[in-house]
Amino acid sequence: MSFGGPEGPEDVLPFLRNVTRGRNIPDERLALVGEHYQLFGGVSPINEHNAALLAALQASMPQVPVYWGNRNWRPYLTDVLRQMRADGVEEAYAFVTSAYSSYSGCRQYRENLAAAQQEVGEGAPRLERLRQYFNHPGFVEPMTENVAAALEQAGGSAHVLFTAHSVPLRQAAASGPDGGAYPRQVAETARLITEQLGTAVREWDLVWQSRSGPPSQPWLEPDILETLNRLAERGVQQVVVAPIGFISDHMEVVYDLDVEAAARARDLGLGLVRAATVGTDPRFVAMIGELYRERTVAGTPRRSLGTLGPAHDRCPVRCCVAPDAAMLPTIGGAE
Repeated sequence: MSFGGPEGPEDVLPFLRNVTRGRNIPDERLALVGEHYQLFGGVSPINEHNAALLAALQASMPQVPVYWGNRNWRPYLTDVLRQMRADGVEEAYAFVTSAYSSYSGCRQYRENLAAAQQEVGEGAPRLERLRQYFNHPGFVEPMTENVAAALEQAGGSAHVLFTAHSVPLRQAAASGPDGGAYPRQVAETARLITEQLGTAVREWDLVWQSRSGPPSQPWLEPDILETLNRLAERGVQQVVVAPIGFISDHMEVVYDLDVEAAARARDLGLGLVRAATVGTDPRFVAMIGELYRERTVAGTPRRSLGTLGPAHDRCPVRCCVAPDAAMLPTIGGAE
């Protein structure tokens, strides 16, 4: 399960309408955001990356049928569930392309699946969600190697910025079963990587990117662009940006980091190297199969690094939803 993205210039505005449905954002404002996509021919790289991941996963576990559905663009979740029903699939486990606990990165996908299940109706597959994997070695270890490669390219003495998508403070506070899970988990991934790299990382910060919404609404900070300003004032000369909040290169990576952050670094006289995302690294692909076997093969080890332990399989009732927010039907929960 993924976010989806446009595959041509004519797709950009309809895609952005899907993303912002129910928020009454005028097309004029959406067109401004759409300019980022038009720099890349109106194509988000996320679909190509997901197709590659689908192929790699199917090749690694040929005995299990693997499908791919998006929240906001083709292939849509509802269409995929209809195809699964036609293929005779009765039960499925959803792998979400977000490693962390948050409303937009987990619960909203669970709501989307429940809505698609209801729309498909009788015979729709029973659905569960595979657990978060922010501290699984299949995610942490290839990302660690990517950061090490970027450090070598930067000359070995760069300041490392670990970055993930910012979210409103209210959403961050409500994330996970007990609150605060999203920033805590992202920070743990950064800590695990620096622990594995040892003395190769001299200084590092956790920063946030890609915020949207009105300026009056507080979001997780510090912002990556503001942090670049601060580092330049301190006399830092090289930075490595490690996008640990993303498993593949999509618009928040190729525009917000490779275009916007890179341009800010150039203006400040900073050298900037961006670490690769995990993509279809064989260890990451194998991890997805392992998460599936945890739920289907008794005795499969539940691996994790650090002290937070493996994430839960089924979400508690109010997991990732603010205390005063409406609760929509979900899959994969205890409710």
